[in-house]
Amino acid sequence: MPDTRSLIPVARSAVRALEGSRIREIANAGIDDPDVLAFWFGEPDQVTPAFIRDAATASLAQGETFYSQNFGIAELRRAIAAYVGALHRPTTPDEIAVTASGMSALMLAVEALVAPGDRVVVVTPLWPNLVEIPKILSAHVVCVPLAFGANGWTLDLDRLLSALTPGTRALMLNSPNNPTGWTIDRSAQQTLVAHCERHGIWIVADDVYERLYYADDLACAPSFLDIAGSEARVVSTNSFSKAWLMTGWRLGWIVAPKALMPDLGKLIEYNTSCSPVFVQRAAVVALRDGEPTVDATRERLRRARNRLVDGLRTLPGVDVAPPAGAMYAFFRVDGVDDSMAFCRRLVTEAKLGLAPGRAFGPEGEGFVRWCFAASDERLDDGIARLARWGSTSVFTC
Repeated sequence: MPDTRSLIPVARSAVRALEGSRIREIANAGIDDPDVLAFWFGEPDQVTPAFIRDAATASLAQGETFYSQNFGIAELRRAIAAYVGALHRPTTPDEIAVTASGMSALMLAVEALVAPGDRVVVVTPLWPNLVEIPKILSAHVVCVPLAFGANGWTLDLDRLLSALTPGTRALMLNSPNNPTGWTIDRSAQQTLVAHCERHGIWIVADDVYERLYYADDLACAPSFLDIAGSEARVVSTNSFSKAWLMTGWRLGWIVAPKALMPDLGKLIEYNTSCSPVFVQRAAVVALRDGEPTVDATRERLRRARNRLVDGLRTLPGVDVAPPAGAMYAFFRVDGVDDSMAFCRRLVTEAKLGLAPGRAFGPEGEGFVRWCFAASDERLDDGIARLARWGSTSVFTC
C-alpha cells in the first residue's frame, strides 16, 4: 500500500477541476470600493415587500423555529401546486418539493438523475452554476451555443437535436436565459419534448425567470410544463428570488413526476433536511397576495430594459438587442476579445461593475452582462460612466 501521509489534503479531482465564478472574481476586485457602481450580480435592487416580511415575522413570533417536512409544509405545497396549475397544467402537491433556494433545486434534480460519466447537454451562454453542477457529479457536459445576430440570440434547433443523441441522460435548459434573455418558443419545446421522450432523455428546466418575460404581453414565458404530462421526464425548478424580490430568503421548488419524489425526499434530507418554516410562511403569502408585486416587477424591468438598451445603442462600438426575458442586457463590444480584462478596467478606470461574458462560457467572450434590475438613476449613471470612459479609452482588451 502506498504511503499517502505526505500528500497535500485536497478535494477530489472533479471538484478541483470546477471553474471558479468569474463574476465573483470581477466583483471581488471592486466590491469594497464605494465609488464603484455595480451591476454584476443578478439581483433586484428593491427590498422584499412588507407583507411578505411581515408573514415571516409573525411566524417567528409564534415560535415556528423547528424542523418541517422534507418536502415543505403542506400549505406551501398546496399553494405552489395551485400557482403552477393556474399558469401551466394541473399540478398536485405530491408533485412539489420545496427546496432551500432555486440553486438547491437544480442541484437536487441533477443529483437525482445524473451519475458519473453520464452525458448532459446544456445550451450556452449560460449561468455558470448550471454548467458546473453536472461536473460535480463527474458527468460529461456538452455545450450547444446560441448564436447572436441582428435579431438577438437564437437557437439552432437542429444542432441541439443532433447533440441529444441516444444515451444522453439529460438536457439542462434555462429559459428565459441568463445571461442572454433568449427564450425558447413553443414549437421548439414541442420538438424537444418529443425527441427526448423518444430517446429517454430527461429535461431539467430552470424556470426561475419565467415571470420576467416581455414578449407578446404574456404573464409567463413558454414552459415545458405547458405541454409535458405529469409523468413525462421533465423536471421544472423555480425560485421565489426574482419575481417576488426574495433573493436573500433562499427558497425554491421542484415540479417532478410523482415517481421521482421519494428519492428527491431522500436527497433533501441528506442535503438540507428542510427549509425554515418562517421562510415558507412568507412564501405562502407571496403566492397568495403577490401577483401585484410580480406584475409591477415585470413592468418595472420592462421599462428598465428599454431604457438601458436605448442608452447602450447610443454608444459607438456597442451591439445590443433587447432581451425577450430575464433581467440582463448581454451586449457585444467591438474590439473586446478578453472580457475579463475589459471588466477589470471598467472597475478600476470607469468605476463601473459589469459581469464578463467569458463567465458564461467561451460563447460569451466579447460580450458583457449588465443587470438592469435597478433604478432609472442608477442605469443613467452607469451609461454615462461607460460613455465617458469609452470617449477617452479604446474599447479593446
